[in-house]
Amino acid sequence: MKVLHVVGARPNFMKVAPVLSALKRRPSFVQSLVHTGQHYDANMSDIFFEQLGIPVPDANLKVGSGSHARQTAEIMTRLEPTLLENDPDIVLVYGDVNSTVAAALVCAKLGIRVGHVEAGLRSFDRTMPEEVNRLVTDQLADFLFTPSEDGDQNLLAEGIPPEKIFRVGNVMIDSLIRLLPAARKVKDENLPDRFALVTLHRPANVDDAATLKRILDSLLALNRELKVVFPTHPRTRQRIADSKLCSDQLLLLDPVPYLEFLAMEARATVVITDSGGIQEETTYLGVPCLTMRDNTERPITISMGTNVLVGSDRNKLTAELSKALQGQWKRGTIPPLWDGKAGERIADIIGAAIPKSRGFHAA
Repeated sequence: MKVLHVVGARPNFMKVAPVLSALKRRPSFVQSLVHTGQHYDANMSDIFFEQLGIPVPDANLKVGSGSHARQTAEIMTRLEPTLLENDPDIVLVYGDVNSTVAAALVCAKLGIRVGHVEAGLRSFDRTMPEEVNRLVTDQLADFLFTPSEDGDQNLLAEGIPPEKIFRVGNVMIDSLIRLLPAARKVKDENLPDRFALVTLHRPANVDDAATLKRILDSLLALNRELKVVFPTHPRTRQRIADSKLCSDQLLLLDPVPYLEFLAMEARATVVITDSGGIQEETTYLGVPCLTMRDNTERPITISMGTNVLVGSDRNKLTAELSKALQGQWKRGTIPPLWDGKAGERIADIIGAAIPKSRGFHAA
């Protein structure tokens, strides 16, 4: 059976690794990996692949950056001949990046089955490009692998037939569980014993000068009580430099490989972020997470986990930081099926379902 995986950005890497590993242990599967090159930093990508145990991609489409329309179109154009050449029984797409929706569209046109790993997540905010990607991909997918019950309910409400929906758990947590012992051994003597870990990348937070100034003012105030450690993308760092605030008081770092970042997350006193995946990781780790967004596609991290939405409200951020510093933050529990076995469940479902359907290629 031929399975082709499509990835395009670093969040995809943590999600594909457990599925690749689970399918590798089943001799009936022949796998290929396509990297669209949507986000590609040679140094960081190579380190991520090495740490996660991901093989060198069979193809790199080298799409690069661009507007959403241009990038999506370029991925579709370059991916189609690769799919025709490989003739897979199923294509697995991950998360909500442009590569995900582009691959789903090409497969739909070619009549190739699609499995969406991390299906059903909804922020209900269509101003987010990721939300549009999620909605379109889920309508096109044949297998929808959800991480939690809210994903199932969202898909059913959108008219997805229940027989297409499979709750398997969270593949990102698979990678976290596997690598957490190694991460706990990572020592960085430059980090203080107690610190706030910050990641910000969404345009709503870093591209608007007034919003970024409010955030930096809050971080500089926090830094007087708790050292702020802030791995920054070069684009975000330039925006910070343009703000002309005294950001040199913060510990600004270059982007950090997965293992080192996981070590920082596990040690942090509090995490401040606008990332979706970090909301999940901190919930599993039991670390307080303050999310600088007005909504989240991962509400289970709020209802069951350690996550609190603070938006751009400085007063709310200050109040929640005070709780974290005083040890009064919201404790959470680990959601069901976040147990490190989501990749195995996906492999079992594909192995049972695909051979029974038309067009199966014997490996």
